[in-house]
Amino acid sequence: MIPKVRRYAQPVRKAVIDVGSNSLLLLVAERVGCAWESVFEASRITGLGEGVKSTGILGEDPMTRSLHALWELVDLAHKHGAQSVRSGATMAVRMASNANDFLTRAAAQGTPVEVISGDQEAELGFRSVAEDPRFSGADRLSIIDPGGQSTELVVADRVGDRWDIHFRRSFPVGTLGLQAPEVLGFREILDLTRQIDEIIGMAFRPNEHGTPVVLGATGTNLISIREKMAMWDPERVHGQTLDYEEVSKAAGWLGKLTNEERAAVPGMEPGRERTIHLGALILERFLFALRAYEVKVSVRGWRWAWLG
Repeated sequence: MIPKVRRYAQPVRKAVIDVGSNSLLLLVAERVGCAWESVFEASRITGLGEGVKSTGILGEDPMTRSLHALWELVDLAHKHGAQSVRSGATMAVRMASNANDFLTRAAAQGTPVEVISGDQEAELGFRSVAEDPRFSGADRLSIIDPGGQSTELVVADRVGDRWDIHFRRSFPVGTLGLQAPEVLGFREILDLTRQIDEIIGMAFRPNEHGTPVVLGATGTNLISIREKMAMWDPERVHGQTLDYEEVSKAAGWLGKLTNEERAAVPGMEPGRERTIHLGALILERFLFALRAYEVKVSVRGWRWAWLG
């Protein structure tokens, strides 16, 4: 009698690339039970959305840099065993009149990109936190996701085994869209604060924000700077807390530095020196709108929820 050969199912491994206004972020994850676990992550800062708010188009150099980075990240995804790769573009591509040029060139080089709507981006960002065991005990979540050209805010309550979303919006304010000099003085900070507050235009359920959580590079970089991290360690960053005063002070002291001086700050991710102070200011104003005294940091962006 020929013994039966036991066949083991091949682990499901997927990749998602966030084609953002300032950077491209790769996540390769493997399905383990009912959850996804990160296998490999990488980022490339390309500034795809540079100038798009004023010109209405994606610049040739940013597109070329981003297409090269996209090809490189797709190649890395396959080298790390991804059986599928899905790429999604956000605000910069949504608002650019020549977006089809970028999308056509991406498809031509074998790395097609889908466009994520503002509502999709906000909902996926929310799900990436709501489905994270780290925040499973929260009854209410307020999720802030500052980006290069937009910032998403979602507020939701847990009702039994589901979430009831009270507010979801993508605001047209981001680190690349703000018109700011390299070094910020007191007057510049006041002017930027006014601009951001006018765009937010509200204080949503003040003092009823539940657990605020920030996604994206602003929160993670503020933690890595605080911890003076020589090497990126997501486990040290995920779930950490930033208080309002700390975020506000970071916007001030980082804003007073030149790009070269910010780049030399211990823990700074290379390439973030041009935007980190603006991201801190945007985060501060959203916390102010919520009347939140602190915010939790998540290393999981919307790409986690897009794994399926």
